Amino acid sequence: MGEFCMPSLGADMERGRIAQWLVAPGDTVHRGDVVAVIDTDKADVEAEIFEDGTVEALLVPVGTEVCVGTPLARVAPLGAEPADAPTAPTEPAGGTVVQPLPPVAPDAVVAPVAPAAPLAGERTPLVSPLVRKLAHERGVDLQHLTGTGHDGTITRADVEHAPVAVLPPVHTDARQRVSPRARRLAAEQGVDLASLRGTGPSGSVVAADLDRAPLSEAPSTAPPPQSPPIADAPRAELGRAVGSDRSDAMRAAIARAMARSKREIPHYYLGADIDFSAARAFLDVRNATRPVTERVLPVALLLKATALAVRETPELNGYWIDDQFRAADRVHIGVAISLRGGGLVAPAIHDTDTLSLDELMVALRDLAGRARRGSLRASEMSDPTITVTNLGDQGVQVVHGVIYPPQVALVGFGTIAERPWAVDGMIGARPVVTATLAADHRASDGARGARLLNLIDRKLQKADAL
Repeated sequence: MGEFCMPSLGADMERGRIAQWLVAPGDTVHRGDVVAVIDTDKADVEAEIFEDGTVEALLVPVGTEVCVGTPLARVAPLGAEPADAPTAPTEPAGGTVVQPLPPVAPDAVVAPVAPAAPLAGERTPLVSPLVRKLAHERGVDLQHLTGTGHDGTITRADVEHAPVAVLPPVHTDARQRVSPRARRLAAEQGVDLASLRGTGPSGSVVAADLDRAPLSEAPSTAPPPQSPPIADAPRAELGRAVGSDRSDAMRAAIARAMARSKREIPHYYLGADIDFSAARAFLDVRNATRPVTERVLPVALLLKATALAVRETPELNGYWIDDQFRAADRVHIGVAISLRGGGLVAPAIHDTDTLSLDELMVALRDLAGRARRGSLRASEMSDPTITVTNLGDQGVQVVHGVIYPPQVALVGFGTIAERPWAVDGMIGARPVVTATLAADHRASDGARGARLLNLIDRKLQKADAL
């Protein structure tokens, strides 16, 4: 019998709240499936499961906050006999007793009723919540899809190989289902729930659906306020008003992690100016015939060069845990991303050193978009092996970073700017970027750090090989 526990999504995370369940008892899950959405101080994070099995019980209700490591669900191995007796209540750290949930649909909804009967001639496909979520993300109409699984069940493979179809229009009636969190946020943001297509179980409206909603004019009988109501405020101002509590919590979490870093890690710092003219020329030629949306940006070259250099300096790629360095066997670069409402996250691009520049650009755009929408994966938050921060778009020339524990290094890049540069005794203006390294002296020394910066420089001079 296995357990799905509250994951640790960073050194600064101590507790998390279940924002949404994406599975129900009886569902079959596979390694890598997203089974829950975890509300943390920084973002709503999609939590994956790391074993195959059948969900036997959900142990923590939606909205409950528990400590990292608390069992959230009970999972039986595939083919195992179901348990006859319910699990006894668990007591997570903090003293809150959590009763196992009865077998109900994930993301409890307000006033649930039986789903509407299908229209004449309309079939009800057999599909798990995970596959339904994947179908929504890909724009696949499940009503016109033939399942290849047991008893006609629609599988992940069926959705992945299906042609993208236009989804049918939204039908809003008294049967609309809305999760409590989504209803609360809709009231705060002035969003008309009737205008939303639900992406939760059985088409219920969940919190993530509100990100795609237009602002609405909500009728009110109250006297007109002195300042514009929140529903009339610009979207950016609205986001700040609604997200102020999370921004404060995120800033506090970052402060704790950085204070720990400076207290525990003996940092050393190095920097080097890098001639970017060869890389710029490579990009100019590569992007000349491409549309704007397919162009490779300088940040992709910086990330790829760093990933390849880190692969050759393993002392800087890994974690300091239990008073010893543990080298990582893969390169997962955490990319520092600033959020619109304030704060910072650094999710990982997995196996950065193996991606082509085009693949890296796609991954970077996807990661930044999901970070700002609050739909990151748990693995992206928990396993960066080294972090890169790039403040070039802010006009900053030099970045002196603070290592995010338990990592042992952080690479920073400033803006790419024209500066005087001497070549063969002649001075001219060339595009130059300053690369910096903050590293943990317990895991490496200045010589190894200097080698990393030199490798980044050499690889950027041969950008066509990246």
